[in-house]
Amino acid sequence: MVEKNDVRYPNPTKLRDGKTVLDIEHYAPFLLNAISSAWQRKTSAIYRKSFGLSIVDWRVVAMLNIEPNITANRICEVIRIDKAAVSRSLRLLAESGNVFSESSNVDLRKRHWVLTEKGLQTHDAFLDIALRCDAELVAGVPNDELKTFLSIARRLLKNLDSFQISD
Repeated sequence: MVEKNDVRYPNPTKLRDGKTVLDIEHYAPFLLNAISSAWQRKTSAIYRKSFGLSIVDWRVVAMLNIEPNITANRICEVIRIDKAAVSRSLRLLAESGNVFSESSNVDLRKRHWVLTEKGLQTHDAFLDIALRCDAELVAGVPNDELKTFLSIARRLLKNLDSFQISD
């Protein structure tokens, strides 16, 4: 946890006309949001054109390929999307024949979702495009810097899991 008097470098603020303002070039939440927004805007257009599906649909399909036979809650937990978005995606993916669900023997409210054969084919086609998009995103970034960035990104996610602000 960062104490109020800890100094961070580079400083995420700067002085302008005697007032403290954000320096968005050094403010991690801005940069992360900017990257995420730009990524989603570009890849969403590609995914919609290629598959008629959204980036959320891709994330759900990818998760079901990584961890078959899981609940919507588990998908939300791992890919960090709200349940309404995941539910909409699962409904659309089921209607298009990409996924099916099985009720849990223990709790009928907890459906376990699985990719169909069509869903597996959709995944493979999505994956090809996603990996090409990823390659474009990281083009020109040396491997050691990318490895460091990914390590830092995982640490930031872990920090968010225990995120608490005290007065």
